[in-house]
Amino acid sequence: MANFRRFQPSDLNRLAKCNLDRYTETYELSFYFQYFAKWPALFQVAEDDSGNIIGYIMGKLESSPDEYRISEHYLPWHAHITAITIAPEARRLGIGRLLTEQLEAAADANDAWFVDLFVRVTNDKAIAFYKNMGYSVFRVVKDYYGDHSTDPSKDSEDAYDMRKAMKRDVKREHVRDDGEKHEVQNYEVW
Repeated sequence: MANFRRFQPSDLNRLAKCNLDRYTETYELSFYFQYFAKWPALFQVAEDDSGNIIGYIMGKLESSPDEYRISEHYLPWHAHITAITIAPEARRLGIGRLLTEQLEAAADANDAWFVDLFVRVTNDKAIAFYKNMGYSVFRVVKDYYGDHSTDPSKDSEDAYDMRKAMKRDVKREHVRDDGEKHEVQNYEVW
């Protein structure tokens, strides 16, 4: 049984079990606090009956800056999943689905056009999970993962920008069925 609630600052020291997954991005403390301060309703944790954090989701609501409105890469008002991860012993219990559905409900309540996220193209399990929840690849972001600023010879990896239309997008204008054919460079993504 899992209990769901908003993230609290004291939870930071309890996320380690979830962050050990090789696909989970970990951030500086200030990044977590920024999400807690700006989008507290979109930063949720799941706890087991003993109070251990066994999963979390970090999300936000945003749009591209107005100066990018003329760009083909402009993003209208939408929700974004920054991170979602489940501890290994709690996987396949539906916790990830419930956390994602909570964020999608918040997106609809805030009149967002879609929910998007980035996932490594090699993360087959996550891609299958998102597709099963109705997400589709919108575009491929070249070299999204990797440190490009200090050493260009380091390995980098492409990402799928996956999206799911929300109620506002009745005509499904912000999703695609053939996103794998649409490539953009990492610097074109805000």
